[in-house]
Amino acid sequence: MTGPDPDADLGTDPDGDPDADRREPRSVYGVGSEPDARFSMANERTALAWVRTALAVVAAGIGLTTVTRLAALPRVLDVLSALMCLLGAVLAVAAVLGWRRRERALRLRRALPAPVELPWVAVALVVVSGALAVVVAVARP
Repeated sequence: MTGPDPDADLGTDPDGDPDADRREPRSVYGVGSEPDARFSMANERTALAWVRTALAVVAAGIGLTTVTRLAALPRVLDVLSALMCLLGAVLAVAAVLGWRRRERALRLRRALPAPVELPWVAVALVVVSGALAVVVAVARP
C-alpha cells in the first residue's frame, strides 16, 4: 500500500527540485535545467568576489576623503573619492548582472559569456589611480 506522495505539498518539479517554482529571480531560475551545483556555487563565489572588490573600492574612496581632510590635501581629491565610490557601486551592479548572465548560460548549457566589465574596471582604476598620483605629486610642498 502506498501513501500520498511526500513531495506533493512541496511543489516539486519534474526534476525533483522542491524549490524550483519558488526561487527568484524567475528570469534565471525559470529557464533551462539545473546545472551541476559545483558550477553554480563557483559562479556565486565569483560574484561575491566582485562584491568584495566593490566594497574595497568604496572603502578606499571614503578613506581618501578622510585623509584629504586630515592632511589638508587639495579638495579635488574629494572628486576622485566620489568617483571611486561610484565605481564601487558600478562594480556591485556588474557583479549581479555577471552572475545572472553566467547562471543563465549554465542552466541553458551554453558557453559562458566573456567578462565584459573587467576591461572597463581596469581602465577606470588606471584613470583614477593616475589622477590621484598627479594630484598628490602636484600638491607636495
